[in-house]
Amino acid sequence: MNLENPSQLERQEGHHLSDEDVVSRVRAGERGLFEIIMRRYNQRIYRAVRAITGNDGEAEDVMQDAYVRAYTHLDQFAGRSSFATWLTRIAVHEALARRRRGERFVDLDDVMPTLAFSGHGPEQRANDRELGAALQQAIDDLPPAFRTVFVLRDAEGLSTAETAESLGIPAETVKTRLHRARSLLRHRLWSRAGHVAGGVFEFGAGRCDRVVAAVLARIGAR
Repeated sequence: MNLENPSQLERQEGHHLSDEDVVSRVRAGERGLFEIIMRRYNQRIYRAVRAITGNDGEAEDVMQDAYVRAYTHLDQFAGRSSFATWLTRIAVHEALARRRRGERFVDLDDVMPTLAFSGHGPEQRANDRELGAALQQAIDDLPPAFRTVFVLRDAEGLSTAETAESLGIPAETVKTRLHRARSLLRHRLWSRAGHVAGGVFEFGAGRCDRVVAAVLARIGAR
């Protein structure tokens, strides 16, 4: 199999394979099928790491590192949780490690920040795109721990249990952080923009292809 360029047939076949089937075949030597995993979860992984890093370019770097780490440790996937959760946890850990190298986390119990908004007064009649941009900015202004929980729960649609397992925190902590995140957002945006939450931090085709190509190149060089 050509690692850098899986066939269209292989991509089509991947739509009918479970994560576990893909992983099993990658372990057996069909390494190019790892592209199926990346394309299947690029949106979720991007949103998760983007919520932590707060930076588009850095999020892509973290994604590449996370995918390579996951690929090289596929033998450690034991099936105790879903593959998607296992992969998300790897990405979250990579993003948190990257962020810790850059700055210390603020103690969330000691500080409740005030969101700053500019150019989005109540008189503005925004369309859905403008609302989405305003919401994305507001989410970016949340503390990282709140932002990550909010994105995984409300934007990506993970359950409380899935979010807790992905982040390695108790379910009650997820509920508390989500409540606080929503409270910070609601007074300015949530009542108007909640219906477009699923559209924030979109991982477009260009980014998808770029990350997939970079990861496949790194895997192929190993």
